[in-house]
Amino acid sequence: MTDAIGFGSITDIDGVLVGHHHRYDDDATVGDASAPGTGWACGTTVIVAPPGTVGAVDVRGGAPGTRETDLLDPSNSVRYVDAVVLSGGSAFGLAAADGVMTWLEERGRGVQMTGGTVPIVPAAVIFDLPVGAWSARPDAGFGYSAAAGAGPDVAVGCVGAGVGARAGVLKGGVGTASSVLASGVTVGAIVVVNSAGEVLDPATGLPWMTELAAEFGLRAPTAEQVAAYAARHRDTSPLNTTIAVVATDAALSPTGCRRVAVAAQDGLARAIRPAHTPLDGDTVFVLATGAVAVEPDPDTPVAMLPETALTTAVSTAAADCLARAVLAGVLAADPVAGIPTYREMFTIS
Repeated sequence: MTDAIGFGSITDIDGVLVGHHHRYDDDATVGDASAPGTGWACGTTVIVAPPGTVGAVDVRGGAPGTRETDLLDPSNSVRYVDAVVLSGGSAFGLAAADGVMTWLEERGRGVQMTGGTVPIVPAAVIFDLPVGAWSARPDAGFGYSAAAGAGPDVAVGCVGAGVGARAGVLKGGVGTASSVLASGVTVGAIVVVNSAGEVLDPATGLPWMTELAAEFGLRAPTAEQVAAYAARHRDTSPLNTTIAVVATDAALSPTGCRRVAVAAQDGLARAIRPAHTPLDGDTVFVLATGAVAVEPDPDTPVAMLPETALTTAVSTAAADCLARAVLAGVLAADPVAGIPTYREMFTIS
């Protein structure tokens, strides 16, 4: 576990908080056809939004595991999101959202109804069940603890939902990044990198986006390191999923948030190859707190939505932030259950 490394974090958006809860045994193993996995190696990450945050989602790939995503369709009635859960444990891990709902309900958060509140907590999960024992997976208690520990400091790497994550043949993890637009709007992303595809080009051992190599201070690996990495591509995982949250302080409508979620998926496609496969369930949530109002571009045609220019700028930044967050999560990963890390196989200059 390390702190966010030099590229900002999703909590740079005022009021957005992140919490992790996980359980990891040093002697955990990865299961395969010859023997099941053993021990604990899983967790949950919670992103708590300030009141009045608008949400949306975009789901790609053939194997998603989600909760409350239909509610985020812009044509539906509820606009605001209280928190988003990213969890390990495959479909079982969706139970972590129950704990987050309980934590929020205790604080009066949610849709105000006669008799009480109903917190709105969408969730998505990764397939990490072979890492550790199949039965060792997050429950409601994981979600409650992650929410209770949420704050502005974001740990990355093998924390929360990233503990059991794999990025192709390497160890995956949690990554985050942010940027500030000329308008003063801030955009940030957090991602759990658990991809079927690779984050590094097997031919070079460097990121697919070559400009990120310089940005992250990476140097070309030796021929021997590249050959060792390429040789590991016999050991592919059958099922994976990368899940993420993009947040901004811009004032966007549900429709605008949905457009940002669609564009943010491009960040995954730039950083991971292949992405959105039948083996993935890539899911990106978008949260807009509305703290920063930007005047509509007067040159926007009257036939278009007034927020079109702002949505375009936020969408571009969202894809860029998510691509950087993916690489940050893999670089920060520590060894878990014998899964090799980037830092074990390559040299960071």
